[in-house]
Amino acid sequence: GDSVITVQLTEEDKVEDDVVFYLVFTGSTVQHCTSTRKINPGSLETISPGHDCCETVKVALCASREGHPVLVVAEESFQFVQDEAYDAAQFLASCAGNQQALNFTRFLDRSRPPAADVDFLDEKVALAFRHLKLPAEWNVLGADQSLTENIPRETLMHFAVRLGLLRLTWFLLQKPGGRGALRIHNTEGATPVSLALERGYQKLHQLLTEEEAREPDSWSTLSHTVHSGDYSVKHHRGLDVYMLTAET
Repeated sequence: GDSVITVQLTEEDKVEDDVVFYLVFTGSTVQHCTSTRKINPGSLETISPGHDCCETVKVALCASREGHPVLVVAEESFQFVQDEAYDAAQFLASCAGNQQALNFTRFLDRSRPPAADVDFLDEKVALAFRHLKLPAEWNVLGADQSLTENIPRETLMHFAVRLGLLRLTWFLLQKPGGRGALRIHNTEGATPVSLALERGYQKLHQLLTEEEAREPDSWSTLSHTVHSGDYSVKHHRGLDVYMLTAET
């Protein structure tokens, strides 16, 4: 999800300005409807929806005009695939509270990837996390709620901060157990906050310590989502397009 899609219109489809085009993505259990913006008379632009599973869906380009029936201009198939970022997000989500797995992730830190690679990883994994269907009881600290803050252990928050993953840290902060993880020491006595300070991650440290810290710059800051039952509406301020998602 959240990639830019460009639609090229044929000559016969280039019509008056009062015609509104939108795309309808129909999956097995979820349907998305996205508005579009006109780049020029022959091109439209919109944002791909984040889907709930990997499958090939039908996408229809529809045209609407006041006082006229909706027309299906064209139909095509669109494939949602599971990439490495989605695999990584699923792995990390399943690691919450698993000390053996979380200690293994510390090996990633030894390679110290370049800043550009870290930024790419942060953007992709955080986006994948946003589209995961996490269980209602999922917690950043894992399933064992009997553990107290006094028990030293590694957490998902330590992992995100150690690698400097700003957007993933923000995502975890919004989830159950996210704020609680900030107070937990690992076996070396480090909290996520002290790790950020030790490594000179100023923006990350600010994010963890300021009460009204703002969301990091990314596509997510350019959008706003409202949920209502089985429906959600997302507004992408960057392109000024809207997306309605409904369970079918």
